[in-house]
Amino acid sequence: MKKRVALLPGDGIGPEITREAVKVLRAVEEFSDFDFEFFEGEIGSSAIDKCGDPYPLETHNLCLSSDAVLFGAVGDPRYDNNPCAKVRPEQGLLRMRKELNLYANIRPVKLFRGQYHKSPLKAKIVRNTDMVIVRELTGGIYFGEPRGKSEDGEQAWDTCRYSREEILRIAEKAFSLAMRRRHKVTLVDKANVLETSRLWREVVNSLHKEKYQEIELNYLFVDNAAMQIVTNPSAFDVILTENMFGDILSDLASVLIGSVGLLPSASFGTGVSLYEPVHGSYPQAAGLNKANPIAMILCAAMMLGYSFGMLRESMLIREATRKAIEKGVVTEDLSDVKDYFSTSEVGDAIADIVRNDGNLVKKNARRG
Repeated sequence: MKKRVALLPGDGIGPEITREAVKVLRAVEEFSDFDFEFFEGEIGSSAIDKCGDPYPLETHNLCLSSDAVLFGAVGDPRYDNNPCAKVRPEQGLLRMRKELNLYANIRPVKLFRGQYHKSPLKAKIVRNTDMVIVRELTGGIYFGEPRGKSEDGEQAWDTCRYSREEILRIAEKAFSLAMRRRHKVTLVDKANVLETSRLWREVVNSLHKEKYQEIELNYLFVDNAAMQIVTNPSAFDVILTENMFGDILSDLASVLIGSVGLLPSASFGTGVSLYEPVHGSYPQAAGLNKANPIAMILCAAMMLGYSFGMLRESMLIREATRKAIEKGVVTEDLSDVKDYFSTSEVGDAIADIVRNDGNLVKKNARRG
């Protein structure tokens, strides 16, 4: 069975880590009934350089015609350090989310066994961390209108806006996910200050009473949630929150597991789904073959499970990643010794484990 995958490597380390994900997916092809067709598109600063648009129409059409999208990263110091830039790489990512209607971002945060010591927190605090952050992705202050700046440059404004429908559809995602996990949802907001947060509480509470009473529903203000994530992370199951709070809290949660290079995410909507690592473009490491590719490889695993229903193959990739980490085949950010592995070497190792384990499973299935 053929599956068409749009590859959007983007900026910085994006091309390097995307190559490793493709390498692992090619290994999956060797023992599965799936063939992957990869088609590459431009996004971010590389797209600006080529055509002046961070999310060209050609890229959008490629995404629409694909079964799933693997996205690397956007971001470039040329724009980060220029507050007057009219066009920015990040605008491409925001437009892609909006135009593909990717309203739900799912970010799992779980430690790999044997990596507790890599967390800046004590092992007894992080040991049982297993949470999923469900972030609304196409509303809120990132997209609200009006926004602008006064002619004299002395004032600027942004608008945070949410509709009942936007809140309801992301809340449905969070509750349905919790039904398959530990039956607990924590809504994170700032309802003591913000009208939008009060609407969130109203909608989520109503949905809970109507359809999901078997789920334990809790509420936390975002400042308290930030403290609880670093002092008692195992208390969380599913965190439901709006766009900006989710952006900040998911990056904070990534610190728990010792490296942002381990966290994948998936974005869902009404059409094609997108898979991207939580980390940014890390331009300082671009081209040095030193970036951690694991988050991107785990994105490929999520894609197989969520978009293609390849649950066995998805699990094999996650298990192969765990085995590589336990063997010490890791990049510099995860290594405890001076001898560490390159981006491509980690990708090679995980691909080899996937290939060997997959062929073994296939061989045993034939015997059975």
